[in-house]
Amino acid sequence: MPPRPHRPSALAWQVFRGSDVIRQGLVTRHQLRGSSWIRLRHDVYADARLDRDHALACRAAALRLPPEAVIAGPSSAYLHGIEHAAGFDDDVHVLVPRACRVDSQRRLRVHLLGAADPPPTGASPAATPALPGASPATTPALPGASPAAAPPLLPPMADVGGAIAPRRTDPTSAAWETAVWLDPLRAVPIIDSLLACGLTTQAALTTVGTANADRPGGRRATWVFGLADPGAQSPPESQLRVRLVLGGLPRPVTQHPIRVAGGLVLHPDLAWPEFRVAVEYDGRWHSDPEQLHRDRRRLNLLVGAGWLILHVTGRRLHNDFPAVLGEVRSALLSRGWRR
Repeated sequence: MPPRPHRPSALAWQVFRGSDVIRQGLVTRHQLRGSSWIRLRHDVYADARLDRDHALACRAAALRLPPEAVIAGPSSAYLHGIEHAAGFDDDVHVLVPRACRVDSQRRLRVHLLGAADPPPTGASPAATPALPGASPATTPALPGASPAAAPPLLPPMADVGGAIAPRRTDPTSAAWETAVWLDPLRAVPIIDSLLACGLTTQAALTTVGTANADRPGGRRATWVFGLADPGAQSPPESQLRVRLVLGGLPRPVTQHPIRVAGGLVLHPDLAWPEFRVAVEYDGRWHSDPEQLHRDRRRLNLLVGAGWLILHVTGRRLHNDFPAVLGEVRSALLSRGWRR
């Protein structure tokens, strides 16, 4: 019989500094190497039973950061409930005052804050905080964006999952930071989900974008906000929509209602109502016979209503997109679209 794991009750389900618990006599250095614990960062350990998700990564990073640090961007979006915003192995994005002199390191992306400006005119500090006049040297350079993209102010302490968590930016600020720091194909699905979950609104995004249009990264954020749509029902749908638009096609309508035979109303993923062309994103239907049956019935009803329907699988989205773009373009041209 294997030995029973040594796990003091004070450390059950916790994230902690190894040096602290050794000094307190809760465990020995040798015991920390056992299967009861997982090492997350230098001198940071956790109960091995905890889910290995981005929330755990954020908690681990916070233990090595000054108290003024705040979780931001896609990491903040994750803590607000957008699970696809970041994974366990992704960088934790944080805002840190410049005076603290914290550098980016493995799985930690640091964005530096300068002196705080007052909130922009017409914006609520709690909902759409002002952006400081900082020049975060460690902000990643993105195509078409200034590498010095200034992030929002620090929010109050947050509480996540019943445990005290690192401070995080509010959802609107998280959307702004995500728009500036990430590639659009990663940023837009996160912002779509923030909108779809009611964590922010398009009006709030417009307000913060307009108020900070002249800040570093402001024009990029406004452009990314313009690509966002709360109607998307999955990150791949968001990516497909953005790639079609960036490929030069007119912007489609998400979940457009189409009345078909029998009075049933169907909502294809993407549609161009003027041309009666729609695109459906197929996820895992091929492994579910019932879903395949429902999708084929939907297709027949939409075709019967005079619509031209194209299907895009995940494999083609990622590996054959130029051909997908050409097919959708040809469909629109056949129905009267002129570039």
